[in-house]
Amino acid sequence: MPIKIRKLNASDADFQAQLSALLAFDASEDDAIDQSAAQILADVKARGDAAVLDYTRRFDRLDADTVTALEIGQDELQAALLQLAPERRAALQTAADRVRAYHERQKQECGSDGFSYTEADGTVLGQKVTPLDRVGIYVPGGKAAYPSSVLMNAIPAKVAGVQEVIMVVPTPDGVKNELVLAAAAIAGVDRVFTIGGAQAVGALAYGTATIPPVDKIVGPGNAYVAAAKRRVFGTVGIDMIAGPSEILVICDGTTDPDWIAMDLFSQAEHDELAQSILLCPDPAYIDQVEASINRLLAGMPRHDIIRTSLTNRGALITVRDMAHACDIANLIAAEHLEISAAEPQQWADRIRHAGAMFLGRFSSEALGDYCAGPNHVLPTSRTARFSSPLGVYDFQKRSSMIFISEAGAQTLGRIAAELAYGEGLQAHARSAEYRLNNDAK
Repeated sequence: MPIKIRKLNASDADFQAQLSALLAFDASEDDAIDQSAAQILADVKARGDAAVLDYTRRFDRLDADTVTALEIGQDELQAALLQLAPERRAALQTAADRVRAYHERQKQECGSDGFSYTEADGTVLGQKVTPLDRVGIYVPGGKAAYPSSVLMNAIPAKVAGVQEVIMVVPTPDGVKNELVLAAAAIAGVDRVFTIGGAQAVGALAYGTATIPPVDKIVGPGNAYVAAAKRRVFGTVGIDMIAGPSEILVICDGTTDPDWIAMDLFSQAEHDELAQSILLCPDPAYIDQVEASINRLLAGMPRHDIIRTSLTNRGALITVRDMAHACDIANLIAAEHLEISAAEPQQWADRIRHAGAMFLGRFSSEALGDYCAGPNHVLPTSRTARFSSPLGVYDFQKRSSMIFISEAGAQTLGRIAAELAYGEGLQAHARSAEYRLNNDAK
C-alpha cells in the first residue's frame, strides 16, 4: 500500500498556509503528565532517596533497599567496555575521539579562556570563564538505548572542565544496555545511577542523601522527563526541551533518489511525530523519490512508524529553484538540514536558521548522529531561529571582571550618579559619589 505523503508546490497561492499547517506541532504539556511530574518532583524533594526507590519499584520494576544499590561502579562500566565485540568497541572509541576533538576545537574558538583589556586610565575590564561544578545527564533506557547520547552529552561537559558528571539511566526490570555503559566509560562519566523518569530529574535537581544536586541537567527523555525539566528550571539549568526529530533535505535533483528516501526514513523511524521534508525544484525527481520511498519501505524494520510519520508530518515540496528552497528552509529552521547538491556551499551561505547543516551528497544526517564530531543535540520545532547545538559553552558560565582605577572612578562615578539620580536611586548615586576626589565632586 503506497504511502500517502503530501506533495506541495511552493508556487501555490496558499502555500504559506499549507506550510504552517505542516509545521504545526502542539508542544503544550498534557495536563495529566504535567501534574504527575509535579507530584513526583514534590515527593522527591520531600522524601529524597525513599521516594526515588518507590518510583523505581513502581515504574521500572526494580527493587532495591538503597539508592546506593542502584549505582553502577566504574569497574562495571569498564567491564562493559571490555566485553564489547572488537569492531563495536573500536567504532565507539573512534566516535568518542571525534566528538572530543571537535569540542576541544570548539573550546578554543568560542572564547573559553576569557579576556581582559586595560583602558587609558588604568581601568581593567574583562570576562572570566569557569566550568560548572556538577552536571547531570539523562540517558533514555528501556526500549530506547542511545550510547551516542552519552557521548554527545558527557564529552563536551568534560572538555569544558566540569568536575563531576552524573548520569541517570532507567533500566526497566534491571536490564542494562552494555553499549550505554561502555559509552559512559569512554566518555569519563563519574557516577551512574539506574533511575529514570521525573524522579531522576528531581533527584538531580534537589539532591538526596545519596545523589548530590547538580547545576544543570541535559539529555533527552519522555514527556514526563520533559515536564519535569521545565519545572526544575531555575533551580538548575537545563539544555532545552526537545521536540520530535526533524530532517529537511534540499536537493538539486541529481542525487540518487534512493539515498534521499533513506535520509527521510532516518528521521521518520524515530517516532510517529518525527518530520521529514524534501525541497526540490525538479517535479520529476520528486516523483522518483516518492517511488523510492514506496519501494524501500517494506524492507525497513520500523516501517509502521515510518509510514505514520511520513503520512502525517512528511512532505515533498516543489520549489521554483534552489534559492527559493533556501528561503523556505530559513522559514522552517529545521533541526537537521541536508543540502544534497553539486555545489552545496553556495546554498549553505544563504542559510541563517538550522540546527546542523550537512553539505554535499555524501554527508548523510546519520553520520552526524554518531561519529562526525559536532554535537547531535540540536534545537527542534523552529527553535534554531534562536538556539544553538549543545556545546562546550553550555557547560561553562561567564563572570564579568571589573577593576575601576581611581582615575576611572572620577569619570564613571559622575556618569553613574547622574543616571542613578534620574532613576530615583539615591544610594546608588551616593555610592558612586563617595569615590570622587574632593575636586571632582
